[in-house]
Amino acid sequence: MPLVGIDVTGNPDWNMGMLKITNLSKKFEVTDGKTIAVRNLDLEVVKGKFFVLLGPSGCGKSTLLRCVAGLEGIEEGEISLDGRLVSSAERGFSVDPEDRGIAMVFQTYAIWPHMTVFDNVAFPLTEAKNANLSRAKVQAKVKDILALVRLADYGAYSAATMSGGQQQRIALARALVREPKLLLMDEPLSNLDAKLREEMRDEIKQLTRALGVTTLHVTHDQTEAMALADSLAVMSAGKILQLGEPEHLYRRPVNRMVAEFLGRTNWLTGKVDRTNHAQTEMGGVSVILPASAVLGSDIRLGIRPEWAELTRDPRGGLDEYRGIVTGRSFLGDIVVYKVKVGGVELLIKSNAPDIPACGEVTVLVPPDRWVVFSGLGAE
Repeated sequence: MPLVGIDVTGNPDWNMGMLKITNLSKKFEVTDGKTIAVRNLDLEVVKGKFFVLLGPSGCGKSTLLRCVAGLEGIEEGEISLDGRLVSSAERGFSVDPEDRGIAMVFQTYAIWPHMTVFDNVAFPLTEAKNANLSRAKVQAKVKDILALVRLADYGAYSAATMSGGQQQRIALARALVREPKLLLMDEPLSNLDAKLREEMRDEIKQLTRALGVTTLHVTHDQTEAMALADSLAVMSAGKILQLGEPEHLYRRPVNRMVAEFLGRTNWLTGKVDRTNHAQTEMGGVSVILPASAVLGSDIRLGIRPEWAELTRDPRGGLDEYRGIVTGRSFLGDIVVYKVKVGGVELLIKSNAPDIPACGEVTVLVPPDRWVVFSGLGAE
């Protein structure tokens, strides 16, 4: 009989999240020893939510996804799905991938070119180990899911003739037709052009929400991550650096690495010279200081380009600084300016109509818009 998992719902530490990962580690053999891809990682994904793992190539996010799917073994830790233990290094226990109730969409889509669109989508229903649906039921389920992904009229077409965006929809439909408990997505949009990537990003979010399917999605694209995620975790070197709602991570990153991975930031160094005030390369700056910053201590300050405001004329406020426009890039919906303020050049986004292409401007930065870390490393 197949392993179907150990019931862990009686454990008081289990709060009925769809996915719970505890102290997971995964190592790979390399020529000079073992490399650790995932390090003592804890993670929980709530039922019905869209969870995104964001990080650079090689940070361990795809390895983590494959461990959840059962495609990789684990050296330490446990994985539970919907209240059932499916992997445990300590117990030497692992449920087969096909028995986990998981579906996965890969970066390459893995479409079978010799099959029709319909047969690609129907494959998990007709060829799965425990497939027992009637032909009529299969036809009905495939028809419904093709309609949801806007491929209702393409069932009889060869999958090989479909465009990149259509193949992505086929892969998504094939994953969802099984009604999985958990949908895993490994960089599914990376092979699409920018316009199509944006369209498919919106479609995936709408579709998973409509179906209520719990989703774990990995990407290195911060715009994609911010647009899709209900909850977001930033990974580096096999560890989660910060986890939470996208807006919170964007506005209150725990360190410089998280801040930079979520978007462009202007960085300054400073020294605290009085309460909520520091001297920096652009002069004296009013900031809200962390509790660990004391008089005379070094700090690192960050301001995102859209958090500073540009005006032509001074307003007489305490939080404004005179600068010189040294560059201008028109991006359609926004203009990005390079502005020299004191000894630093800032990137500032603005759509104000009266900002000159060169010459003097006023830069406004309220104290609560700075991200401030104690120390100059703040990595």
